[in-house]
Amino acid sequence: MIARIPRLLQRLAAPRSLRKQLLAISLLILSGLLLLIGLLQYILMRDFIYSNRAESMETQMRSVPRDLYFNILNYSEDGRDSEEGPGGIARIPGGQRNGGDRRPLLLDAHTTIAIYSSDGTFRDFQQETLSDAAAPRLTDEEYKELLLNTTDRATGKYKLITAEDGSEHLAVFMNLGRPGNSKLLLQMSVDTGPLTDVIMQQLLIFAALSVIALLAGLFMYLPALRKTLIPLSKMGEAAQIIDAGNLDIRFPVEQGQTEIDKLSHSFNGMLERLEISFHNEREAKEQMRRFAADASHELRTPLTSIHGFLEVLLRGAADNKEQLYNSLHSMHGESKRINKLVEDLLLLARMDGAPQLRVRKLLLGEVISEMQPHLLVLSGNRKVTFDISYDIRGMYDPDKIKQVILNLFHNAVQHTDAEKGTIHLSLYASGAFAELTVRDNGSGISTEHIPHVFDRFYRSDSSRTRKYGGSGLGLSITKSIVEAHDGEISVTSEPGEGTAFKVILPCVEGLAKEL
Repeated sequence: MIARIPRLLQRLAAPRSLRKQLLAISLLILSGLLLLIGLLQYILMRDFIYSNRAESMETQMRSVPRDLYFNILNYSEDGRDSEEGPGGIARIPGGQRNGGDRRPLLLDAHTTIAIYSSDGTFRDFQQETLSDAAAPRLTDEEYKELLLNTTDRATGKYKLITAEDGSEHLAVFMNLGRPGNSKLLLQMSVDTGPLTDVIMQQLLIFAALSVIALLAGLFMYLPALRKTLIPLSKMGEAAQIIDAGNLDIRFPVEQGQTEIDKLSHSFNGMLERLEISFHNEREAKEQMRRFAADASHELRTPLTSIHGFLEVLLRGAADNKEQLYNSLHSMHGESKRINKLVEDLLLLARMDGAPQLRVRKLLLGEVISEMQPHLLVLSGNRKVTFDISYDIRGMYDPDKIKQVILNLFHNAVQHTDAEKGTIHLSLYASGAFAELTVRDNGSGISTEHIPHVFDRFYRSDSSRTRKYGGSGLGLSITKSIVEAHDGEISVTSEPGEGTAFKVILPCVEGLAKEL
């Protein structure tokens, strides 16, 4: 039981609920503000009441003629000698009259009057004023300083004096001038106890009102806080049902709270990126599965052919020279096909990783000129035309650029008629880029096949591609090489009218003189 107490205190000190935390923080801040207001109220009210009381005392002091103060002083010094007049009224020397209680001034029982003389004499008129307590006294140094700085005008300034019995008195002073050889300082003081009682009463009222305000705020703030946190609760509920299978769920936005809306937008953006990542991962896995299946199929076909020819030879066809030659020739072709497929796969793997290009300063027109005899041999009886700008320069890998041109040209040869086919190869500059185009008048590519022509092992016409020994990797390799040179490749085609592949490569300006 004892061991659970610290845990309970920890839970009470730091609530886990956001609603409770906000409520506790709000109440603490409000309590601190009320406490600060109460402290300021005490300071300001105390100064206000003391200043008001001091002004009232100054007014009371100055409403009495000075001669009366001098008469009181003389009366005190003469042993209270007086002449009794008719009716039992005592007469103070100087002609002033008092009632039978011999009080020259109408003062309350908490008010005291004293006069300090510059010769150090302090006279307390407690008996004359019938005050409940003796007048508090300052030190001679303080009185001398007051004699120098106090005038006979009202200033509203006061001084707090602690009496010998520990009580606090509020005192005001007035300079009575110099009736003789000594300066006189009149002191009127009042016990601050009643004033402090008024202040404390006001503070108690303020404290009670503050407690009521806190309780009212607590009951009013809880429903408002609960309503404010509803959007956050909805986001939590939505987050609980989101997994890898339903990343299309989105948090509600435009809920009327800027911070919550911003958080919703951020979460929606994150979910969108996750959805795209999962989609790309699934696409990559599907492509890898398709790639493995196609690669297995492409390798199995020539291997099956080789296996079949070997079985024929083992059955006795080896004794027939013509059959033996045809079988060996076919197996040689299939082995070349396997070797080409493996080389293409290795090249694609290298291009997918970190392609290493051996670039150097190069004139693209000269590269095409060197390849023209080879391209014309590949074309056979097809009509081939060239439109080449020989001043296009750049930093390229010559072997890879030749492979791009050869792949595109070979693709055009495969898809054009051997007798009526035409192939046009052009190269020209367009701003800071070189545009290489290979156009043919072949059968063209249908619209649904165009987005996939650069996919690996993709064939729009598998029968014709197999006839010419294609593996479906040529255009994929071409695209990888072009992108490794920071270029782009695109295709436009119309079924029955032909196809055009356009390669855009960056040019390096300022190499004309060097080359």
